[in-house]
Amino acid sequence: MSLPTRAPGVLTVGAALPDPPFELAGEPPSGLDIDLTRALAADLGLGWRLVRWTGADFNGIFAGLGRDYDVVASGATVTPARETVAVFGAPYLESGQALACDPARTPDLRSIDDLAGLALGVQQGNTSEPLAEGLKAAGKLGRVALYPYDAIETMLDDLAAGRIAAVMKLRPVLDWLVAERPGLKVVQTGVTEERIALATATGDLAGALAEAQERLETSGRLEEMRRRWRAA
Repeated sequence: MSLPTRAPGVLTVGAALPDPPFELAGEPPSGLDIDLTRALAADLGLGWRLVRWTGADFNGIFAGLGRDYDVVASGATVTPARETVAVFGAPYLESGQALACDPARTPDLRSIDDLAGLALGVQQGNTSEPLAEGLKAAGKLGRVALYPYDAIETMLDDLAAGRIAAVMKLRPVLDWLVAERPGLKVVQTGVTEERIALATATGDLAGALAEAQERLETSGRLEEMRRRWRAA
């Protein structure tokens, strides 16, 4: 049975880069999602091609399903709103939001309960955005500093320079980025519980990918990928 991909025999993958460890920019690009989707394509007898999405609001990536690419693999959390525009497979990772700061500047900031009067950086369309807005509405946060999705390095630069007090992002990503910036530290993990999964536009393709993903999980290859990219 031929699979309903936009280019016959090729799995076209949409992803927002950089977002380590899911996607790392480079030639060629690398990361957990790159390894996973390449392996899924090979299992299904398909070629593989990456399409880089460059919008400011991450939720916009799903509009390209079925038009620009077959699957979104970009460390995407399953949410009720996203399920109205995409078909999600089984989670390949479960994680949650984490909080990072510069302890030398804000030694008393240890959790989201310590953000009153401070500025918190989040990316537009990331699942941290509604959480930050909720904290602000409850009077538990001074200001939401909203960054375009591709400006994650700028957000970390602003944190290091003291222009914002903290950053919230999915833990594997924040762990990866903070490791490259000695002055910053992840001070809270498990702020949320989130399921990370592939998204498609059609159920037929979703079913085939789910079966291939299960084979990778059963063989232990998917766990090897998670550990390789420090996402386990």
